Amino acid sequence: MTSSTLAYFTKEDTATNVITTGKIDIDLVEKVVVDPETGETETVEDFYVEGVMPGQEVSKIVLVENEQYAEDAWVRVKITKSIVLADGKEGDSSLLEIKPNTTDWTARDEADGTWYYYNKPLKSEEETVPLMENVVFSVKAGNEYQEARAEIYVLAQAVQVKNNGATALEANGWPVVAEE
Repeated sequence: MTSSTLAYFTKEDTATNVITTGKIDIDLVEKVVVDPETGETETVEDFYVEGVMPGQEVSKIVLVENEQYAEDAWVRVKITKSIVLADGKEGDSSLLEIKPNTTDWTARDEADGTWYYYNKPLKSEEETVPLMENVVFSVKAGNEYQEARAEIYVLAQAVQVKNNGATALEANGWPVVAEE
């Protein structure tokens, strides 16, 4: 009896292809001037100022920073103001005067309020030009505003630049803001 063995040549190979997505990662930065003579600023986590009088200017610098390794982003910011009087009633929030930077930011009124759109893409590790630099409690505030509490809420949002419009105003995908 004769037996034979057959052999076949074979080869196998694999390839793994990984595609990762980019990320949008911004920080809302608030600073105050700590030395008016030098213009030195300091980043603050909690902004709280007491004893403000009508006509007084309070330093409040608002800007947005794009994090390291983040993709270029279109940025927008919304500022909401409120005043609660000492008796708990709502005051006139227009008495908190904010002068936004309309050279580097474009204001657009929308259904959920006024948004300020940064006029150029925000690159990784860059920060915007400040949207605002101070707040003034109006001299028009009468005695009913003594011991009032004024609050300024700042919301920043970002969306990708790539494949998403030529300006922030043309960009799509902005998150919807829930009713306050």
